[in-house]
Amino acid sequence: MIDALSLEEQNDLINIVRHRQIEQRREEIAVNITQAHQDYQECNVFRGTVDDVIAELND
Repeated sequence: MIDALSLEEQNDLINIVRHRQIEQRREEIAVNITQAHQDYQECNVFRGTVDDVIAELND
């Protein structure tokens, strides 16, 4: 099916897919940011050094 498209049409299709992937990733990042803000407001965050984080993970 894709082989039936001209090279220009194939490039257009590639660009459409790339833009959709970029937009989906932006939406995922926005959701993560919203969750991070909510966690911060609710004091559900871990604060400390890298060593503190490693120690917490090992416990």
